[in-house]
Amino acid sequence: MRIRSKGFGESPETVQLSWDGEPVEAQCGDTVASALIAAGQPACRDAGPDDSRGIFCGMGVCHECAVQVEGAGERLACVTPVVPGMRVSPAAPKLNLADAEPSATLPEITLSPDLLVIGGGPAGLAAAATAAEQGLSVVVLDERGKLGGQYYKQPSPAFTVDESQIDTQYRSGRALIARATKAGVQVLHGARLWGAASADRLFAANAEERWEIFPKRLVLAAGAYERGVPFPGWTLPGVMTTGAAQTLSRSYQVSPGERVLVAGNGPLNMQVAAELASAGAEVVALVELGHPVSFRSVLRGPVMAVSAPSLILDAARYTMALLRAKVPVLTGSAVVHAEGGPAGVRSVRIAKIDADGRAVAGTERDFAVDAVCLGYGFLPSNELSRLLGCRHRWDEQLKSLVVDADEAGQTSVAGVRVIGDSARVSGARVAQAAGVLAGAAVVAELTGSTPSGLRSAISKAERRLARNLRFQRAANFAYAAPVLTDQLAEPSTIVCRCERVALSQIADQTDELATTPGAVKRVSRAGMGKCQGRYCGPVMLERSARLREETVAERSGFAPQAPVKPTPISVIAAPD
Repeated sequence: MRIRSKGFGESPETVQLSWDGEPVEAQCGDTVASALIAAGQPACRDAGPDDSRGIFCGMGVCHECAVQVEGAGERLACVTPVVPGMRVSPAAPKLNLADAEPSATLPEITLSPDLLVIGGGPAGLAAAATAAEQGLSVVVLDERGKLGGQYYKQPSPAFTVDESQIDTQYRSGRALIARATKAGVQVLHGARLWGAASADRLFAANAEERWEIFPKRLVLAAGAYERGVPFPGWTLPGVMTTGAAQTLSRSYQVSPGERVLVAGNGPLNMQVAAELASAGAEVVALVELGHPVSFRSVLRGPVMAVSAPSLILDAARYTMALLRAKVPVLTGSAVVHAEGGPAGVRSVRIAKIDADGRAVAGTERDFAVDAVCLGYGFLPSNELSRLLGCRHRWDEQLKSLVVDADEAGQTSVAGVRVIGDSARVSGARVAQAAGVLAGAAVVAELTGSTPSGLRSAISKAERRLARNLRFQRAANFAYAAPVLTDQLAEPSTIVCRCERVALSQIADQTDELATTPGAVKRVSRAGMGKCQGRYCGPVMLERSARLREETVAERSGFAPQAPVKPTPISVIAAPD
């Protein structure tokens, strides 16, 4: 379903692709996923008998939207741009090596920048621009085709955009991208860092080239990905993260469906629901796990208003948009079951949730839908910092590992800084302020001085960081809710989406000899798929901690190892 947000002009030129032998009309600038979903086709991958999958994360992490592109092999629909006349079909459950396209040897390029930044979101761009403006050579490596990251998602360049009408989030992102570009930052688009021998020798590749990079300093700003919460039906096509839904709507002007339910925990869900409703989608309900408007939460309102008044105004606008669209807001609840088939989700059941994260019997309500958007918070993308040996600690409130680092991102490893949500999930404004501090610190280290203009930028960033950290702490308090892992899953519920491993299989393979996540992984295959345990790993970690009656520590989960993202062997291994 095509939608139109404020500030976007007429639809761009249309093109056509073939989906499983049938013609599908797309817009210039679409990805394969946005074109298929706009055409009412949410399924992408055949995972097995009567088990189709569709876009889930929307950022190239989960690999659920894998499709077969004629002449190009298997690709991810969420990041693959439409080419006129391309022929696309669902990816098979297992790769048939006999039909696989031979891999061409990519040219290898050596780079030796002063600073290498991993990630082109608010944190990474701020660090890169700050350093480049002081004369350092800076390379930014970003997995996406466009800069901005998950927060500053930019519209497809094919759209006509009225700059005076688009919202502040779009404009701020465009300004930061322009600043980095003007400063001379070199950007490697569509590139993945797959391994590192050390902090000053790293390996990356995209579809055209591969790189061996020898930076003097390294800043990791890889962001975060959304927490997966398994429940019956969560693998159905049309069930996706709120981040994926926002990418569809903000970048491609596509609604995830015609009847959409948004559920989870945190303010992002309110924003997505309001934006979809304002752009013309039917949002049947916003389901919030916490109680953000309770008396206890409202007491933090003054702190939030003083710390970030513009965000409070945004929240007021989102609330008015939901009221105008008559979207019911249901608190203290979650989606506990979804029904549908290979063609997609058709209905969901929500229920009240108790303090332990379990459904309260007798409180269920059903909704007819064709899309469900889920956002239960984020987990840091810390595989690179763990691979490099940076010290981490377990944050019990967030139920995740966070990097031990100072305000400028300096870790326990010399020359490595980790900033933004990949250090600790604290939001885009905190990330951007930390990016300025990290970039300035690198300048001071490599040049031996801090110009007066940069000292002013540092002071401003420190104030912004402190102010927005106060806001984030207050927001976390307001949206406080039980962290969901496996509480809503039934024995037959698939926990490992990639390898189709159910909760009962994980439980059956867990005994006195196999209780750690790594041991259970080896005997059950859970965590061995293309998402590399990013969605099932936290569930297995929590179960292991309960069984062993131990506190989760830095080395409790899966061991970090290269490749940190799925990478063709032809990229990793030299031809000889």
